[in-house]
Amino acid sequence: MLHFPVNFPTRLPEKMPSVAILLLVLTLFSNSKADQDFDVRQHLSTVTRYGAVKDIVDNSFVPSDFPVGCTPIHLNLVARHGTRSPTKKRMRELEKLASHIQERLKDAKEKNLSLLKVPAWLLKWESPWKGKLKGGELDSKGEEELYQLGIRVRERFPDIFNEEYHPDVYPIKTTQVPRASASAVAFGMGLFSGKGSLGPGRYRAFAVTSESRASDIILRFFDCCQTYKDFRKNQEPAVDKLKEPILAEITCALAKRYEFNFTRQDISSLWFLCKQETSLLDITDQACNLFSPNEVALLEWTDDLEVFMLKGYGESLNYRMGVPLLKDVVQSMDQAIKAKEDNQAPGSYEKARLRFAHAETVVPFSCLLGLFLEGSDFQRIQREEPLGLPSKPPHKRNWRGSIVAPFAGNNMLVLYSCPTNSSSKYFMQVLHNEHPIPMPGCDGTDFCPFEVFKDRIVHPHLKHDYNTLCNVNLDQPKQKPETKLWQIVVVKHQ
Repeated sequence: MLHFPVNFPTRLPEKMPSVAILLLVLTLFSNSKADQDFDVRQHLSTVTRYGAVKDIVDNSFVPSDFPVGCTPIHLNLVARHGTRSPTKKRMRELEKLASHIQERLKDAKEKNLSLLKVPAWLLKWESPWKGKLKGGELDSKGEEELYQLGIRVRERFPDIFNEEYHPDVYPIKTTQVPRASASAVAFGMGLFSGKGSLGPGRYRAFAVTSESRASDIILRFFDCCQTYKDFRKNQEPAVDKLKEPILAEITCALAKRYEFNFTRQDISSLWFLCKQETSLLDITDQACNLFSPNEVALLEWTDDLEVFMLKGYGESLNYRMGVPLLKDVVQSMDQAIKAKEDNQAPGSYEKARLRFAHAETVVPFSCLLGLFLEGSDFQRIQREEPLGLPSKPPHKRNWRGSIVAPFAGNNMLVLYSCPTNSSSKYFMQVLHNEHPIPMPGCDGTDFCPFEVFKDRIVHPHLKHDYNTLCNVNLDQPKQKPETKLWQIVVVKHQ
């Protein structure tokens, strides 16, 4: 937890009324307490570790009471890989930052400028990843996140994971990206620990399968969708323009605070360093400590805007290209219901479908389910109307990357069989990061009749065909997506 210093005035005006003095003191101490309570580990957008945020829930939401006798019969998991190291590109960025900072320090010394306010750690800082040749792999912290998740899922749903392991009963699917497949392995080791004969932990071997990157439209739909890739390339400059005023403001503030000539690129790289130091090295008192809590909140917001606009509700294409995954989830639950109705023998049918992918998978899937919306936004996306941007701090917002898709972030859709005297025979519950979450499409409940879920949430998306949407194997020329007018307007009013 960070503790930021508060600069109290050294001298108060002599004729200041006593009430005003009291209010000033109370305000200063109130701000000090708020700063001390601020935990930067929970404000790193999608670079947030799972353990820092998994238990942050909306306390105003009351999970549903299940009808007596309801039992889980099938589980779908869509999870992001765990905490990972920076990619080669980002490691090079940090090395450039180190070189640039050293150049600025040298220049300041040559000009006899004071460096008293520059934090001591920065004077000799080098990137912890300097000289590293590979990047992007699953970190040991990420392995632990998925391993423990596997254990908790098994303990929470003993009725589902009570069968002898078979790849057709518990299929584990992943993308071909190593950090995703390693996450699947770590999860499986936790899920099946004590179930085999390998080593002291009595582990057992299990299968992990994946599709080719070039054709995986279920877990890497974003990478196979040419329309989306064109849209993203065209839209990224608009995202950068939205960030500019915030970066400019914070650059100016830090240059004044530390009497050092930071550039906007320095600030952007230092913010990235803050996130990497926190998530991978458990260091919060270096790069993160350069920023005040308010500045961290604004930087987090700029990251959240990028996730919203390029992966989330900012453009319907972002999530509608994920319809193959939604279809796959529903199909698996339909098959589970058929197996139940046909009284198939235990061990002869699938009981859980477990998938491991990326933020670009989990975020669109959450949007397809209608999660993290405000007010009447669900009706707006059903009418295919654009949504406004997430509220800027200090205003509260539902859309936070650290909650929507932290490392190891996940959605679980659990299918329940209920007694015939209940309102429906089959229900489904959505858990986000292991906690029940309301679905606007199901009247704000987390526990929804399966047919209602299909009718209100799934079917409206099914009119969008992936191949048509993404210009896959089609002869017509691709149309270059246009930048939305509302995004340009927002930029002008920052």
